[in-house]
Amino acid sequence: MKQKKKVIVIGAGFAGLQVIKSLANQKEFEVVVIDKTNHHLFQPLLYQVATAVLSPADIAIPTRTITTQFKNVILYMANVDKIDPELKEVHFAGKIEVYDYLVFAVGAQTSYFGKDDWKQYTFGLKNLKDALGIRRQILLSFEEAELSGDPQMIERLLNYVIIGGGPTGVELAGSIAELSHYIIRKDFRVIDSAKTKVTLIEAGPRLLSNFHESLSDFTKSKLEERGVEVLLNSPVQNIDAEGVHLSNQTLKSKMIIWAAGVEAASITRTLPFEKDRSGRIVVDEFCRIKGKTDIFVIGDAANFSYQLERPLPGVSPVAMQQGRFVASFLKNEINSTKQKPFEYFDKGNMATIGRTDAVAEFSIFKLKGFFGWLGWLFVHLVYQVGFKNKVSTLISWIWSYLTFRAGARLIQEDIGTPKKI
Repeated sequence: MKQKKKVIVIGAGFAGLQVIKSLANQKEFEVVVIDKTNHHLFQPLLYQVATAVLSPADIAIPTRTITTQFKNVILYMANVDKIDPELKEVHFAGKIEVYDYLVFAVGAQTSYFGKDDWKQYTFGLKNLKDALGIRRQILLSFEEAELSGDPQMIERLLNYVIIGGGPTGVELAGSIAELSHYIIRKDFRVIDSAKTKVTLIEAGPRLLSNFHESLSDFTKSKLEERGVEVLLNSPVQNIDAEGVHLSNQTLKSKMIIWAAGVEAASITRTLPFEKDRSGRIVVDEFCRIKGKTDIFVIGDAANFSYQLERPLPGVSPVAMQQGRFVASFLKNEINSTKQKPFEYFDKGNMATIGRTDAVAEFSIFKLKGFFGWLGWLFVHLVYQVGFKNKVSTLISWIWSYLTFRAGARLIQEDIGTPKKI
């Protein structure tokens, strides 16, 4: 009887989860999963948690729930302290696991392009903690404005600045504008929430630079219809306690959201392998580290540019396809089947602007407006993990659409740092 091969998967996001599911209950493999959280997160809908449309439980599902029936999968919630490629060891939480194959799928973190001091003045959006922090600050700003009585302070409290004109920035800007201008307008007696100012800043010449120019123009037009001020060709010079400093003006705000870039997670930078400027590990045509046939890097942690003009983008379809590829590769290797290089099938790009408006691009096909929005809704429901999450998300969307109300407008208390057990 052949000895089982131990596969350690670090990270249970889009990429890691596909590896786990594909190797589940495969008698040839023992799968050890290490993740710093206890849940799989559907990141494309994080902005809807941040703007009080959905609750955290709508877009996250406990990883143990997913793996309950996977008898060959062991799951640990822990931070990885060290990886030793020579000894084939992973160190975490006082434990050491030895692997036959390592799949590194840790995702990415917010990048400030070397201006790390800006972090203290801004909110990023990469996880549930970030989303809940943004939601809390947005809702608190309306409550503080209602109490203030100072016109200048009210203006600053209700001035929201989003930096970065990619899908995340566009979706946040549109959602915040709809929340303030329509959804909660009747809820306040002293302030008029419709006077909220939402500004979207992009350093480049257009929004959604990966989309066709006509869709970028449509997006800008629809955001402006919703009251969003779009500033193009406006690189940020500085961010401090006063606000955002551009070359020709300063935007005074207490709510600055940074959606301008990502970089490799911190643990990625500790590994002694070739990396790009963002800290992503350069991989070969099989998603392996060059010279290491037993270590795979996939998803946002990987720079895959084999026979490509530019590396594959850090989006969920890439991560999922790479995850399935690596699992298939491992099965084929066990059976001594010849391997083919990874090939990405581009399913297109999508971004929602707001209620009934979205843009979508599939090869030569382009959708915008209501039909783009319907396509966006369908795709995001299909790729949600867990039947309960699909149903709860759909119900929340129907409620929001029919009533024009946000269903998750709770301001949670700041619980601070929990005590160690």
